[in-house]
Parts: sequence; structure tokens; C-alpha cells
Amino acid sequence: MIKKILALFSILFAFQFMVLAQSENVKPLTIGEVRTLKSKILNEDRTLNIYLPQGFDKAKSYPVIYLLDGSINEDFIHVTGLVQFFNQMYSMPETIVVGIANIDRKRDFTFHTDLKDLQQDYPTTGHSDKFINFLEKELLPYIGSQYKTTDRYLFGQSLGGLLATEILFKKPEMFNNYFIISPSLWWDDQSLLKQTQLLSKSPDTKKFVYVSVGKDEHPVMVKDAGTLYETLQKAGKKNWTVEYKMMETDNHATILHRSLYEGLVKMFPYKEPQK
Repeated sequence: MIKKILALFSILFAFQFMVLAQSENVKPLTIGEVRTLKSKILNEDRTLNIYLPQGFDKAKSYPVIYLLDGSINEDFIHVTGLVQFFNQMYSMPETIVVGIANIDRKRDFTFHTDLKDLQQDYPTTGHSDKFINFLEKELLPYIGSQYKTTDRYLFGQSLGGLLATEILFKKPEMFNNYFIISPSLWWDDQSLLKQTQLLSKSPDTKKFVYVSVGKDEHPVMVKDAGTLYETLQKAGKKNWTVEYKMMETDNHATILHRSLYEGLVKMFPYKEPQK
């Protein structure tokens, strides 16, 4: 009996040793940082999910993508994978991605409307002015103070595309490159599309603007995206590169990743590897 007990203890000890030995080889997989920015403008803490290129060097300068809908359970992980792929296989430089995690996107991404049905459906709506102020006066300076940066990109889809369009119309110099996917320009009876005079005041500095929509989206979404593209083309900005892509097989739910891929290809064509 004593021999059996000793044998059992020996087996348990060996198993425990094996588990401990294996656990020593386990470590976190880190692709960046999670930071919290205390916003005085929004009066709340905002979570920033930040992807840093492999071999990140604090002494080097990097372009930065600001990703709306940048929560971990939203678009952050698959967009960072896309960026890493384009750096590896295409001509895209190493790039930082700042995913701005949402708290209330309907509040942050929409401007004021007097339409009662929208006020009822979106009770917290109409505070994009505050959010844009937060981006301009708090987030961009904060990222600039933590990392050395160059060009700035803004990625936005749906209501995020509406916000990106509003920034492009009203404060275009905040970003160098705009990726506007399936923008919800139907908001407030397409009132933003009617403010074309805003573009005439924009400085004609180098800019890349990519607009995309899915063929299987609501006809109003398709029409409005096309109107935005035509409006940007007619703005007479010689230093703006404006691209448009109709995604033939996509709807509002499936478009983002594939559309961003197509937009990045336009910016960073495939390059043959050097031998």
C-alpha cells in the first residue's frame, strides 16, 4: 500500500514539474500598447489601442493611422494585420496604428440634426464637434508627444465615414490621407453634401482621399458615396489624389477589410523584392 502511495505521489510530482516547465515557456504576445488618455474636452477617459511595427525604434519617425471604431472587438486587430501585410509585401512603410476605442459612436460621429426621427432614434446624437476638437487638440498632440510621427491617416466606415467626411470638409489639414468607406452621408438629409462651399476654402496641399461603397448596400448609400466622389473631383484641388472604388460583391457589413485593401493598393503598389 505504501509503495502504491509513493508511486502516486511520484506521478503527481512529475506531472506538476512538467506543467511548471511548460508554463515557463509561455509569454504574452505583444503587438503594441494600450494607453488611456484623459480627455478634458470629452470629460472621460478614452482607450487607445496602439499597434507598433516589429522592431519599433523610438528614434525613428513613422506615419500614423488613426482608426475610428478601433476597439479590440471592432476593427483594430484585422486592420493592423492588413497594415503589417502591406509593409511586408507592398511598398507601405512601417506604420503605427492608433485604434480609438468607442464609448458612444452615435454621439461622437454625428453632427447636430433638427430632424425629429433621427433625434428619437439617436438620443445621444450630435456631438461630433466635441469629438473633432478632442482629436485635434488632445489626441493628435498626445500621439505626437509619445512617438516621432510623419503623415497622418484617418480610416472611417459608416458613421465613421460620415465623421471622416466632415473633417475633410471642415478641417482637412488635420490628416494627410482619408479612407472613407461606406459613409453615412444620408445623415440629416444629406446636409453635409450640400456644403460644397467648405471645400473651396480648403488649402490645395498634397492629400490622398479614397472613397468606397459596396454595390449591395442601400441605394442611398451608393448614390451618396458617388456624389461625394464627384464633389471632390470638382473641387479643383490639383494636389489632391481622389480615388473611388465600387466594391462589386460587398454589402455594408462585409466591405471594410477588402475595401481598405483596395485603397492601400492604390497608394502602395506591389513592388518586386530586391534580389
